Amino acid sequence: KGFGFYQSKPASAFSPVAVTPDELGDAWRDSKLHLPLRVTLNDQLFGKPNAGEDMTFSFAQLVAHAAKTRELGAGSIVGSGTVSNKQGNLHGSSIANGGVGYCCLAEVRMYETIEHGAPKTPFLRFGDSVRIEMLDVTGASIFGAIDHEVAHYHGRKE
Repeated sequence: KGFGFYQSKPASAFSPVAVTPDELGDAWRDSKLHLPLRVTLNDQLFGKPNAGEDMTFSFAQLVAHAAKTRELGAGSIVGSGTVSNKQGNLHGSSIANGGVGYCCLAEVRMYETIEHGAPKTPFLRFGDSVRIEMLDVTGASIFGAIDHEVAHYHGRKE
């Protein structure tokens, strides 16, 4: 019972603003959001794939499937998984190689392992920063940015 990628993920960060599909204008088509998701790693563009382009299941399909195994009340958040584009072949392509890049370190490391036998991109380290944001056609932030820095944990502050 269940849907693997719904039940197998740890806690996640969410953007500070929620919007309804009607606020997305022409970018919302076929229950998918057709805009690039921009990811920077240490202030360098890491990825900008189009969120709707190669999306396997629409949000309508995801919500319908999730509702088969649980109640979805007002305020429920349904995620769609990693944003990724095929870019004309089986594997994505980095920004440096002329592609749209990636939104997930595990994905790029997998592609590197397939192509080179081992990953080249390191996991995040202390001091690394990641920013995730989607802009509308005018350049305005739609959801606000998720902006994180990897830091040492120094215990709870009372």
